[in-house]
Amino acid sequence: MDVRKTYKMYAGGEFIRSESGRSYRADGVNVPRGSRKDVRDAVVAARSAFGGWSRRTAMNRGQILYRAAEMLDGRRAQFVALLGADRGARREVERAVEVLVWYAGWTDKLAQVTGTVNPVAGPYFNFTLPEPTGVVGVVAPEKPGLLGLVLRLAPALCGGNTMVGLLSESRPLPGLTLAEVLATSDLPAGVVNLISGRRAELLPWLAGHMNVNAIDAAGCTDEELAAVEKAAADSVKRVVRLSARDALSPYAVTSFMEFKTVWHPIGV
Repeated sequence: MDVRKTYKMYAGGEFIRSESGRSYRADGVNVPRGSRKDVRDAVVAARSAFGGWSRRTAMNRGQILYRAAEMLDGRRAQFVALLGADRGARREVERAVEVLVWYAGWTDKLAQVTGTVNPVAGPYFNFTLPEPTGVVGVVAPEKPGLLGLVLRLAPALCGGNTMVGLLSESRPLPGLTLAEVLATSDLPAGVVNLISGRRAELLPWLAGHMNVNAIDAAGCTDEELAAVEKAAADSVKRVVRLSARDALSPYAVTSFMEFKTVWHPIGV
């Protein structure tokens, strides 16, 4: 017999139902309707995972992103069916795989491309080096359901950040299914947390959370963006809204990184 699929959110490395027990109808099925407590729990998981993920070598993060691309490619038929089973759906899945591979290759090159050696007066070396900012809140675009999320998820992970993502409200199934891919890609628990639900209900709690260091507002309307910027100002949070074209760039990674200056004496 056929077993009907139960979609769940993904937080702390576990597939969870909404804390409130609520659901809503999207894409013809019942989807968990996350609550503000689900958002808070996801942020706690992301913060707890940040230390371990940011300390991993750039090469290891690249290997994990590449493994995610492999797993997504292996489930290509399932995602094509979720996205409409047409030529556009096939191309969207192909591009999502390409984005993961592309950012996997950038993990060990960021320091060389975005860092620099600074000329200083004195017997010192002075370096500027990028480092991850912390927990990034991602507001996924409504469309495309899969590629829009991957374009925001990959650069945040590439730079060593952890993330809490609010999925497309109208088309959450590709994002919820992507969580199954990430769970089998050697990604440590809590690095990626994906919450589905009503954006108007969840967004204020993500934007105002003191343990969220930056917001990728790609999926926000102008009205939502203004509200996010106002909420983020109380915790001096960075808010970025990149276009789809700008999101595929090594400098999209540095949108969610800090730069520190390091001094070393010149050996004699």
